[in-house]
Amino acid sequence: MPLAPSKLTSFANKLSCELVRHRLIFMLFGIAIGLLSVEQSRHLEYSQSIDAMFDRSDSALPPFHRLGRTFSASSIVLAVYDEPELFQLTGFSRLEELTKRLSELPGVHAATSLATTPLGSGIIDTENNSTAENLVRLMEGYTVGTDRQTAAVVCVLSEKEQPTIEQSTAQQDRTGKTIDAIRAIMQEYPAGTIAGESVMLRDGFAMLRRDGNVLGITAGLLASVVLLVLFRSIRWLFAPLAVVVLALWSTRGLLATVGQKITMVSTMLSAMITVVAIATTVHIIVEFRRRLNDGEAPQQALTNTLRTLFWPIIGAIITDIIGFGSLIASNVGPVHDFGIMTVIGAAMVLVAVGLVIPWFALVGQNSTTNRDRQGEEHLDTYLNHLVYRITQHPKPILFCSLAIIAFAGVGLFQLQVETDFTKNFRPTSPIVKSYDMVESRLGGAGVWDILIPVKQPIDAKDLGRIRDLESRIRNESTAETTTQGLTKVLSIVDLLDAISPVPLAELQNSPVGNMMVGTAVSVFQQQLPQLATSLIGTDPLDNSTWLRVMLRAREKQPAFLKRLLINRVRMTVTELFPQTTTTPAGEVTGFFVLLAQLVERMIQDQWLTFLIAAVGIFIFLSIGFQSVIIGGITLIPNTLPIVFILGILGWVGEPINMGTAMIAAVSLGLSVDSSIHYTTAFRRHLYQQGLITEALQAAHQTAGRAMIFSTLALVVGFLALTTSEFIPTVSFGRLSCLTLLGGLLGNLLVLPVLLSLAARRFHWAS
Repeated sequence: MPLAPSKLTSFANKLSCELVRHRLIFMLFGIAIGLLSVEQSRHLEYSQSIDAMFDRSDSALPPFHRLGRTFSASSIVLAVYDEPELFQLTGFSRLEELTKRLSELPGVHAATSLATTPLGSGIIDTENNSTAENLVRLMEGYTVGTDRQTAAVVCVLSEKEQPTIEQSTAQQDRTGKTIDAIRAIMQEYPAGTIAGESVMLRDGFAMLRRDGNVLGITAGLLASVVLLVLFRSIRWLFAPLAVVVLALWSTRGLLATVGQKITMVSTMLSAMITVVAIATTVHIIVEFRRRLNDGEAPQQALTNTLRTLFWPIIGAIITDIIGFGSLIASNVGPVHDFGIMTVIGAAMVLVAVGLVIPWFALVGQNSTTNRDRQGEEHLDTYLNHLVYRITQHPKPILFCSLAIIAFAGVGLFQLQVETDFTKNFRPTSPIVKSYDMVESRLGGAGVWDILIPVKQPIDAKDLGRIRDLESRIRNESTAETTTQGLTKVLSIVDLLDAISPVPLAELQNSPVGNMMVGTAVSVFQQQLPQLATSLIGTDPLDNSTWLRVMLRAREKQPAFLKRLLINRVRMTVTELFPQTTTTPAGEVTGFFVLLAQLVERMIQDQWLTFLIAAVGIFIFLSIGFQSVIIGGITLIPNTLPIVFILGILGWVGEPINMGTAMIAAVSLGLSVDSSIHYTTAFRRHLYQQGLITEALQAAHQTAGRAMIFSTLALVVGFLALTTSEFIPTVSFGRLSCLTLLGGLLGNLLVLPVLLSLAARRFHWAS
């Protein structure tokens, strides 16, 4: 990079001259690319499937797919409303009408409520009918609140078996329209609302679409306004913004062309492109203005600027690509896809800079122009004073840095994972309010399932084993605290016990008992067909029969309690229904389980991707600077803020979500850009002047100044992300600001100390 071979240097000189000489042609070409990209990006699609969040080989997916195939029930919407007259004919009639309306909606496979029982309106006569009382008690927490004044309709959404990519997109659209239709109907009822993991995904993606269309451009605009204030030139308002817009739209157009879909974390794409674009542009601006103030003609100053910064910019973009590209190693679908998108985005920033900046830098420029730097003299003085402090007291700076990092590093082992999906939204969000209502009145909005394989015909022994399973998980889930326990367990056993005149527990595995069980199951399937198809199903792939145990748990509970509950249920199922030579093992699945695993797997992948990014960047820097020592020195100041920030999160007990799970690898790729520019400037001036202090001062006045300006602009720009309704985006924006500021301190304090010590130790100036 700083010491490029002669052929590479010649290439940089030639390309720099061509970019300046034919700047108008390149600008027009950039406009054409932008217009084509805007049109092409209209075809960019959003992937809203839970499947897309996992690797296709993930062991959690087959049971979830079986649930959808066998019961058409992998997506459930809870429609809840206030009904004080539920156990009166007027209130029950309203519930009947609502249930019918919801069941007739396109995309609703089945709608279950108190109105779908064989007792009809007789179920409200709980005082005189013991069967009615048993059924109502059984359905409490499922279709009726424990206060018996809250009514719920469980809507099972239709899903196609193993859809193709095109079918999956169409199915997502249909599912979204179905959810919107259910919500519209429920708004007609008192306190009517809907909940469910599929609803959260739907609303979450709606928020992400709004964020993706607004926040990226807003962040770029805010950053450009800051640069306008700093540089006091209208051209430096529009030039960085033009780079951001062209890079962003060309990236989106390219993604649409190759069929890549936007996922849940892709909102940050615009932010990443903004960071790379602003940082690259500011380094060019600072060097260009410096040369103008030194008396160079504008065209020559720009040519020399591009020639000087050519390889540092290329190196910075490559480190961005390495940092972003490390995310491709993740097994979590959105993170993997985000890695691909940001790699393309970083590459398009390089293209956009070459096409746009030369024209903007020179349009309207006269001959030699001395830019007004009034007010910047204070910054020059401060930077020179900082260099003096660094050269006089290097060891205290290092010791203090190491002490802070050692303290913060301990917090890494205390990081907690946020698996409560409602925490991805603001407390005032309608989604959170809906979940609060469901959790408080129905007991739990976390819907999940146990699938048990059985042979036909179903006999008393099968039901007995299901009863034993339910008894175990009910007792075990409430063994410690009610918060972490199951709020509802429902299977065919419970329903048959409620409606059968003969206690099924008394039946043995005898011909008579099995005959009675078979008769009871047949009656159940005839009188309660909707519930029957939800609890007894056949997998069309292998014609195997499965019984379903429907579970409810509180969505709003700490991650470790949720994990403990899921693991306990899974262990019990494995113990009672192990795999044999003739039957598969029992399975635990559902949105509740998948979403609980998702962020944990993102966190696990975070350290893998960070390691890949660190090793990849270290190797590249060592080769680029032709020194392993410089490669390590350049990397160190950029890992410190990451360790510090994540460690502090661990100390204060702040759970990390999807937005923070990628921050390590991404931040390393971003912050090392400034280190490359600083180290290159330091070495260039060191070889020219031979004095360490003067070389540090020159690096501070060029690369250091650019770092300060770009960081200030980006921090202000990233404040736009904190206005998002999606909390992971807020977290990502907030932590990105902190890592950018930390990287700035590291590159202005720690990096100069390490470079000066290494220069003296290895006599670089000689």
